[in-house]
Amino acid sequence: MDLKGTVALVTGGNGGLGQRICHALAREGVHIAVMYARSRDQAEEVARDLTSRYQINAAAFACDITDGAAVTALVAAVTKRFGRLDILVNDAAYNKSIPYQDLDALTEEAWDKIIAVNLTGPMRMTKAVAPIMKAQGQGRIVNISSIAGLAPTGSSIAYAVSKAGLNHLTRCMAVALAPETLVNCVAPGLLEGTRATENLRPEQIEQAAAGAVLKKVADKDDCANMVVTMCRTETMTGQTTLIDAGRFFH
Repeated sequence: MDLKGTVALVTGGNGGLGQRICHALAREGVHIAVMYARSRDQAEEVARDLTSRYQINAAAFACDITDGAAVTALVAAVTKRFGRLDILVNDAAYNKSIPYQDLDALTEEAWDKIIAVNLTGPMRMTKAVAPIMKAQGQGRIVNISSIAGLAPTGSSIAYAVSKAGLNHLTRCMAVALAPETLVNCVAPGLLEGTRATENLRPEQIEQAAAGAVLKKVADKDDCANMVVTMCRTETMTGQTTLIDAGRFFH
């Protein structure tokens, strides 16, 4: 897909990885809707920076992706503002550090919130944009997962299960939305400078770098550039690509 002049909605666009994704797409001439759940000032600053650097249109939009009505309103607001919607990047996520062995700490409340944000939220977003992309005759959806979705690792059991579900949601939506809309997924390893990393225990961060064959953490720009590749592609769909400095092979 030719990206110049297209419109992308990036959930969690004000986060550490989300900002890199916004910049990578904007460099290709993509107009950006920066969605945030909190930190309005930060999201608006990201939008201003994108506009001034790349001469594209960008704006910040608030949304709680666990609220179905809010998601519907968000998509309507974005399409009204930009006139179309070609790309959805599901980057918004939530985690909480809960040791696997501490099942008492894995409360139903914690489980429900993690699943609601990390799995049900992307499902809602995908359903909301699907009719628009189908009517336009083209669309790209890129989910941001984690290697925790492929192995029992990560901040908690709930987080790992939510990301495993997102990986399979990618495959299922690729079937459901073909041929107009292509759906793919990036699964990063540990990324420095993100809210997700801030919620990890220090030993988890140390083990992640030590356990990679490249002996370092994953790179946010590598992940962002893969998102761009998945938006350009014409023949790749239903795939999850790992970027983890060589921690997990599948």
